[in-house]
Amino acid sequence: MKQLTLWVWVLIFVSCQPKKKESEISNVSEETTQKEVLHKYPEALEQVLEAHGGLVSWKKQRTLSFTIPKPDNEEVHTVDLKTRMDKIETPAYDIGFDGHNPWFLAKEGAFKGNAEFYHNLMFYFYAMPFVLADDGINYAETEPLEVEGVMYPGVKITYNEGVGTSFKDEYYLHYDANTYKMKWLGYTVTYRTGEKSEKVSWINYKEWDSFNGVVLPTTIAWHKSEGRKIMEERNAVSFKAISLSEQAKPIAFYAKPKAGEFYVKPE
Repeated sequence: MKQLTLWVWVLIFVSCQPKKKESEISNVSEETTQKEVLHKYPEALEQVLEAHGGLVSWKKQRTLSFTIPKPDNEEVHTVDLKTRMDKIETPAYDIGFDGHNPWFLAKEGAFKGNAEFYHNLMFYFYAMPFVLADDGINYAETEPLEVEGVMYPGVKITYNEGVGTSFKDEYYLHYDANTYKMKWLGYTVTYRTGEKSEKVSWINYKEWDSFNGVVLPTTIAWHKSEGRKIMEERNAVSFKAISLSEQAKPIAFYAKPKAGEFYVKPE
């Protein structure tokens, strides 16, 4: 009888406790998710990702689109952020990736480009720093980059074997020491030769803006350089009609058109 009475009091005590509001539960859940998402990254990269809206916000998005203005062949890029299917539409040609194979559609004359190399090239430059949180990546410290007397701390990025089409590429992310916003990207290119390159190219991430809670670039610029010595600007690329959506486009949007061809890598 005493045990029964004790259990009654326990049930009364528990039932009288104030219940947490749904918003409080949601906030705790989101905070836990944030920690789980970030636990595998260096602290510096975590802070950079946070400065750009956070990896949780990025992972909520499904479709990214942006336009690169060009006087003769404007490019409209669309990417599925979960599957990495993509499509580039231009007046002269379309190219894309259906999740398995790159394809191209020539509209004006023959298509002489490399669909495998280019279909997601600008996406990777554009979607910084978030693409540097993909799977199969290794991180290490790198010496700060000095530009016009300002020191930018950095993180070196390498890839596991077999990741992507050029796993021997290396990236160097350098950020503002005060704001943690990304400022410079150094990268090597090994696609054409398959051999590791020592030549590092440098991009200045000049301007940023917020889209659906995520901070993305609006202007980037390649600079001439000698090793880690950054010199004058070589050419700039601006982006417009930028949008992020949590909605996916139909799979058919990324499929090869009937008149298109799958890209075949030269022997």
